[in-house]
Amino acid sequence: MGNAYCIFCGCIEQASVGVVEKWGRFDRLAEPGLHFFNPCAGECLSGILSTRICSLDVKIETKTKDNVFVQMLCSIQYRVIRENADDAFYELQNPREQIQAYVFDVVRAHVPKLNLDELFEQKDEVAKAVLEELEKVMGAYGYNIEHILMVDIIPDSSVRRAMNEINAAQRMQLASVYKGEAEKILQVKKAEAEAEAKYLGGVGVARQRQAITDGLRENILNFSHKVEGTSAKEVMDLIMITQYFDTIKDLGNSSKNTTVFIPHGPGHVRDISQQIRNGMMEAASAHVNTE
Repeated sequence: MGNAYCIFCGCIEQASVGVVEKWGRFDRLAEPGLHFFNPCAGECLSGILSTRICSLDVKIETKTKDNVFVQMLCSIQYRVIRENADDAFYELQNPREQIQAYVFDVVRAHVPKLNLDELFEQKDEVAKAVLEELEKVMGAYGYNIEHILMVDIIPDSSVRRAMNEINAAQRMQLASVYKGEAEKILQVKKAEAEAEAKYLGGVGVARQRQAITDGLRENILNFSHKVEGTSAKEVMDLIMITQYFDTIKDLGNSSKNTTVFIPHGPGHVRDISQQIRNGMMEAASAHVNTE
């Protein structure tokens, strides 16, 4: 149920205040409830004001310090001060336009001092400046400013695209740095693994050759002691011939269908044994020199 009144009485609802005049002059404020007026004495209810909080959305277009045009959406919550409702009723004909004009003035005075990035960071400061100015001005007209919110800051569409591209480029650059560091670590670890494998492979080959040399030496010494009249050279030739034929046998028994052409004959066996003896002599000489 809304406010209802006639020439003799009036009912003012809650969160409202009535303005009573007598012979055309302000007489008093009428609180919520039923009131009777004496038209013979010149009393009448001139108007009713709501004391509820009202909201006004103001859209402002302005320019920042770095010459970027932006649209700012500002939301103002205001209400009539009950004790000064007569000022609100008589002083301002259109309070919404008055508030909007002051918001335009304050925002366009502060925003051109800030860069676009600073505006996003300091939008609360701009709202605070608007609130201080409106409270000082509108308080004299019977209005109280409850809250001011900078709801949105909307740069030009081309500026938004440029900002998104800059952000994307920075993230891509950071991703490239991380990717490069990861590839570097992988390459270093791979090189370290290859070096370790080669080192261990070399150690294994050296131990294998040492074991072969020790085995041959032991076989030669045992054979020479057990069979009288044989020299180390004869034993070495016999061992090499035996290993030579064992190798040919292994190649023949292999399951792989591979053809291998190798020279065969007593002379070739003698050459192989001579090469092995020379290698063993060089190895022994090198061992003596190092000691």
